[in-house]
Amino acid sequence: MNIYCQVNKISLPIDTFRHNILCMTKQNTPYIVKNSLFFCSEDIVWQEVPQEASLAFLIAGCPLRCHGCHSADSWHPQQAQALSADYLRQRLHIYRGLITCLLFMGGEWQPQALQELLRIARAQGLKTCLYTGAELEDLQQLTPPLLPYLDYVKTGPWKADLGGLDNPCSNQRFIEVSSGKVLNHLFLARNANTNTVSVY
Repeated sequence: MNIYCQVNKISLPIDTFRHNILCMTKQNTPYIVKNSLFFCSEDIVWQEVPQEASLAFLIAGCPLRCHGCHSADSWHPQQAQALSADYLRQRLHIYRGLITCLLFMGGEWQPQALQELLRIARAQGLKTCLYTGAELEDLQQLTPPLLPYLDYVKTGPWKADLGGLDNPCSNQRFIEVSSGKVLNHLFLARNANTNTVSVY
């Protein structure tokens, strides 16, 4: 069974997709190195994972290239920092008691490196989340697997005409991995609350 990924609007078998990622290291793409992750930014966020305070890393070098991506500057960033296990442990120590979740914006193209970081977070009692433009079926085919180490995953490429998670027509899904439940309603409810104005 072939699993396909969309790269620059072209469907590629997942094995070809992985091969293209590895070849990019030879094409002046310094942030795609086998079994390594690099990040462009690190933030504490409250909206991306409902009811959680998350330490979020925007991972450099995404190969999906979704048209209209709000993080396109992370594809070929001017600067990025290695996200090692030691660095992550230091950051989690600093934020101990202040965060409840570790969020990765990308990184699934390096499943071995990402799995190691997810394991560290889980060992410290944190929830974990991955935002990806890939589909759930693509994630299910990764080796080593990521889904057993994730509490939540946001799937689906950005499509401007369908909007993000706060749009009822969105192709993107925010999924609780353990139950398989789609939790997009949490984003819709938040959007409805923020658009309500009291007239009295």
